[in-house]
Amino acid sequence: MTRSDTANRILNVAEKAARAGGYGAFSFREIAAEIGIKSASVHYHFPTKEALGEALAARYTDRFLSALGDPHSGSRHENLQSYIQNYAKALKDDGLMCLCGMFGAEIQKLPESVARQTQDFFKRNLVWLESVYMAAGANEIEARQNAASLISCLEGAMILARAMEDSDLFDQATAHLG
Repeated sequence: MTRSDTANRILNVAEKAARAGGYGAFSFREIAAEIGIKSASVHYHFPTKEALGEALAARYTDRFLSALGDPHSGSRHENLQSYIQNYAKALKDDGLMCLCGMFGAEIQKLPESVARQTQDFFKRNLVWLESVYMAAGANEIEARQNAASLISCLEGAMILARAMEDSDLFDQATAHLG
């Protein structure tokens, strides 16, 4: 879906706030003030906060998986390193958490459509990783376990690094992966 420049700016500001503090960390008024538009303009592009949250999670998921590419294109090691680096980039380059990790932590409080999009991030990531593991010879059960374990480790490593204000902890916690 092609969005206007203003809609993309709204999404960018909302994403940064949500990745720093979760679903409650952004409001239409704050977004409008940061961009220099009226709050009504935010509502024009995203009628509700739920619509904005859903669009945020969908865009984040698509970008995250797009950066990974085809799970059959490289070796298991190359694909897993790419996957790990996607998380590392979010933490180290952006200085932020995984959007869907933040939303996932508060899934019970999210509007239903935002929760579904958040779950979609994890479902699609599990499928991508399972494909990588199965291409390397794992059976379906092993692939699912390995995929779930990797995502859990990466999300946890982000939390640890952020809580301790030490991004090197991410590298230490993930050095054994891949």
